[in-house]
Amino acid sequence: MKGNFISLVLIVIGVLALAVNLDLLEIDLVKLLRTWWPLALIGVGIALFLTPGDGGKKSG
Repeated sequence: MKGNFISLVLIVIGVLALAVNLDLLEIDLVKLLRTWWPLALIGVGIALFLTPGDGGKKSG
């Protein structure tokens, strides 16, 4: 789950950056990041929470 979440985040960021560079969207990315950066923390926390742990077992 953790790898999938990070992959999806990178894809979305890449698509948005490409759309802005191609003038398909006009987004002020700095203002957007200043406003919504806490959402990234929430998303990372949810991804870590949903990632299955090792069950307390140590390998080796």
